[in-house]
Amino acid sequence: MITSVDRRFGEQFLRSIDDFNAHGVHLLFNEWWEKAPPSIIEKYVDAITSHPEQGPLAREAWYAEPQTIEALGNYAPGTLGAAYHGFMVDNNLAERLALGYRELHERFAQSGQIAAMPLIIQYKVLRGYQTHDLHHVLTNYPATPFGEIALQAFGLAQMDFPYAAMWIAVVTGHMALVDPWLIKPAMDAISDGWTFGRAARSIQFVKFETMLDRPLAEVRADFGLDRRPPVVTPDPERNPELTASVLHKDD
Repeated sequence: MITSVDRRFGEQFLRSIDDFNAHGVHLLFNEWWEKAPPSIIEKYVDAITSHPEQGPLAREAWYAEPQTIEALGNYAPGTLGAAYHGFMVDNNLAERLALGYRELHERFAQSGQIAAMPLIIQYKVLRGYQTHDLHHVLTNYPATPFGEIALQAFGLAQMDFPYAAMWIAVVTGHMALVDPWLIKPAMDAISDGWTFGRAARSIQFVKFETMLDRPLAEVRADFGLDRRPPVVTPDPERNPELTASVLHKDD
């Protein structure tokens, strides 16, 4: 059965394609639920619940305690915790990212806009904000525009999920209709993330916060993540704005 896209939501989608920094995917994702067809929502729920590893973890709905830079700084060199600490410090990332997104989520919930979002999908996006920077560390994708694109493609390869799918749709729509010079570096990032995500063991919902004292190399090896990272080198003359932007702020 063919399901058409709600035309009002289509206008919001085009706003994101026009300028994904001005109207980020974090907004687009939450705006979708008022218009989302139930049959499509059901497919996204099934993608989680039917997965042999992701389903049980999602049903458990476990959240980690908020991390602090000070506590992460106590882990021994070479551990996942030390690498996580270095990533957060080197990239000037805010602490307690998941709690910051939770406030946005709660505002949408209070407005009634996400009433149709199933609880397991709500858990996925909130837990995803807790683990996002850890996923950067584990996959070795940097906190750069193309590192973010690659990580979204990686996540989409491991799970059918509307947030990541919208991310890729917005980027490909922008490169097709707004900035053709984005095509090659964006597709390099997308194809690498997709291939890597399909080959690796699922890292979705995994309690990596309980593994912070383990050697990073060991954890990567356990999940098939031990490989040399790709190099995506956009042309600074062709991609000056994206190269310099902070696209990861919307993730």
